[in-house]
Amino acid sequence: MKKIIGISAGQYLMKDGVFSGFDRTYVNQDYVRSIIDAGGIPLILPLTDDIDIIRGYMDIIDGLVLSGGHDVSPLMYNEQPKPKLGPILVSRDLFDIQMVEEAMERHLPILGICRGHQILNVALGGTLYQDLSYKSDDILKHNQEQDPRTVSHEVKLTSNSILFDLFKAHRIGVNSYHHLAIKDLADGFKITAVSDDGVIEGIEHVDRDFVLGVQWHPEMMSSVDKEMAMLFKALVEAAEENSYES
Repeated sequence: MKKIIGISAGQYLMKDGVFSGFDRTYVNQDYVRSIIDAGGIPLILPLTDDIDIIRGYMDIIDGLVLSGGHDVSPLMYNEQPKPKLGPILVSRDLFDIQMVEEAMERHLPILGICRGHQILNVALGGTLYQDLSYKSDDILKHNQEQDPRTVSHEVKLTSNSILFDLFKAHRIGVNSYHHLAIKDLADGFKITAVSDDGVIEGIEHVDRDFVLGVQWHPEMMSSVDKEMAMLFKALVEAAEENSYES
């Protein structure tokens, strides 16, 4: 029986056309394709503030992908917004945080991608830089303008990590589409990937078999990069091996 992998959905307000003024729930197709190619069943999880529905999601799924999207509100980690913060959606922040808490309680495998990597850190007590310029004036270009299937910059992988075991390399090329980054790492995590300018690009929970975040978008590269595809295969395999019993 194939394992069901939930994908957190984004939401945006339609501004044009006959449906202007209505909210739309969405995820990019690359998330769906990557889970299917990895042997899982993708299930899109629409945003809600109903905890019973969120718990219902967790009862159905075997693993969770936290997808990309809006900037994370600094109110989620007790800071005030700075000028370079981009558009936020607090309802999604609360939704994702509740899903992380419920998934952790059930020992479900979790893969956070870009925003998902950031909200995973925030949900468990970490903080963020609201813009990379607040970290340093000397940073790489982290918001590429070329095809997302192509490499933007390299990251260094830490030995004794899931990422290193998958990629079998100390340096790999990644794409890049972000301007926020992890500042204070949440308790229980270790850093497993860093770019040459010191930006945290990968984290893993030290007490769980598969709870990790990556700052890049592997789903956009997985169709042309077998190592990136293996990240989703590892998630599905972790879901198959999960021994949690409700």
